[in-house]
Amino acid sequence: MGKRREGREAAVQFLFASELHGEHTPEEQEAFWTIHNAKNSVRTYAESLIQGVQAHVTEIDGLIEPVLENFRIQRLAYVDRNVLRLAVYEMLHVPEVPAPVIINEAIEIAKALGAGESGSFVNGILHKIAQKVRPKSNN
Repeated sequence: MGKRREGREAAVQFLFASELHGEHTPEEQEAFWTIHNAKNSVRTYAESLIQGVQAHVTEIDGLIEPVLENFRIQRLAYVDRNVLRLAVYEMLHVPEVPAPVIINEAIEIAKALGAGESGSFVNGILHKIAQKVRPKSNN
């Protein structure tokens, strides 16, 4: 597994834990990274993603909610919500990663960490968002 994939997975796990348990103290954040046993390069990448998602969550949720069709983002499973947020953040703010790569890795993370249908659900939502956010990319 590469740095990007490991970083994404760690970021989703961190965002999940933060949402479930509230804000982390610096000691709790350090404990997360100790438990995760991430290499420095993976941790650095994951932390940049985490900070980006947290800084842009309102913008990100504003793109996700209309695609959910009368379903509120807060009603999604924690894992699905955070996989979607992370992928949309990358589509918006990490242009060097192609949308198909972002979508495929988000699907794999959703399958690994989420419920049985998480991969299909994430796939459908992200394809719709990619058409709006990156219409010229090879979706």
